[in-house]
Amino acid sequence: MTDAAIPRFTGDASPYAGGDPYADHRTADFPFTHLVDLADRRLGAGVIAANDEFFAERENLLKPGPAVFDPEHFGHKGKIMDGWETRRRRGVGAAEPHPTADDHDWALVRLGAPGVIRGIVLDTAHFRGNYPQAVSVEAVALPGSPSPEDLLAPDVKWTTLVPRTAVGGHAANGFAVDAEQRFTHLRINQHPDGGIARLRVHGEVAPDPAWLGALGTFDLAALENGGLVEDASDRFYSPATNTIQPGRSRKMDDGWETRRRRDKGNDWISYRLAAQSGIRAVEIDTAYLKGNSAGWASLSVRDGGNAGNAGDGDWTEVLPRTRLQPDTNHRFVLDGPVRATHVRIDIFPDGGISRLRLFGSLTDEGAAALAARHRELGG
Repeated sequence: MTDAAIPRFTGDASPYAGGDPYADHRTADFPFTHLVDLADRRLGAGVIAANDEFFAERENLLKPGPAVFDPEHFGHKGKIMDGWETRRRRGVGAAEPHPTADDHDWALVRLGAPGVIRGIVLDTAHFRGNYPQAVSVEAVALPGSPSPEDLLAPDVKWTTLVPRTAVGGHAANGFAVDAEQRFTHLRINQHPDGGIARLRVHGEVAPDPAWLGALGTFDLAALENGGLVEDASDRFYSPATNTIQPGRSRKMDDGWETRRRRDKGNDWISYRLAAQSGIRAVEIDTAYLKGNSAGWASLSVRDGGNAGNAGDGDWTEVLPRTRLQPDTNHRFVLDGPVRATHVRIDIFPDGGISRLRLFGSLTDEGAAALAARHRELGG
């Protein structure tokens, strides 16, 4: 689906009339939402500055889950909204009471992991008449941990990802992005003012090869290091991507759980590693999965070489089918480094795991390919 084919929403939504506030929420199936959210707080993302947050705090933009609406929640400044909301802009005086065409509010967002952005969703849920007339999004890649002052310096060159575009109230406004570059920060602009409930930035992590090289041994499948889920047999209760999120699972739906099987098959997830690597140790965690953890698991690998393409070759089993315990972290040391670009975990017969960790280091070929890709993306 091209950006032109993505549904566009404009105009006010009807005033809230009671009942389910999401009943008239306008949304669509965007083609990029299966990719990791680079602005996920669990990866370390943050809204580091905003020019105005009079009615509702900027940090709400990155909260997990959909925005919540309480029609009776008011404070000293007015209606309290679960999003980022600025005050109403005014002109310079009675003779010119309206804001100028260039007046706008902005927020600076640090991505949790640098990456290539494929799509952005700016959701104005519950902002029915107080949403921005239009939005725009810019991006930049800066090294280190730049301050807001660093990002706003006049010599910083921002790349426009979403040009100024009209949006709708109480709607998930989605935009496909076509910029084959690596970015670390975004600038979200509201024209001229208003409120946005949630920001989601979908794409692919593009890690710093120098950092991974300095680490030596690291988790080769972790989202923050460039690993990703390529496919899964079942995503009924929770996404397979949860298994490579940072940290340990904190509750049952923070892992991967499948529906109950009634056949003789089994469930699985396939992953692409950061680059070609040598795997030395494995962790399979079933934290918070008690009566629904997988009964057994096995691990297999493929090696697609520098291209990272596993092709149609056979999987080679490196961890045979092994009994798993509920709510337990299982550790396995392999006999020697196992070269791979892709890994598949099979669970038997169904159930779930919370995390998969694959510890090892890049091969020389993998490190060279990752460095070349980093240069291609402007790193």
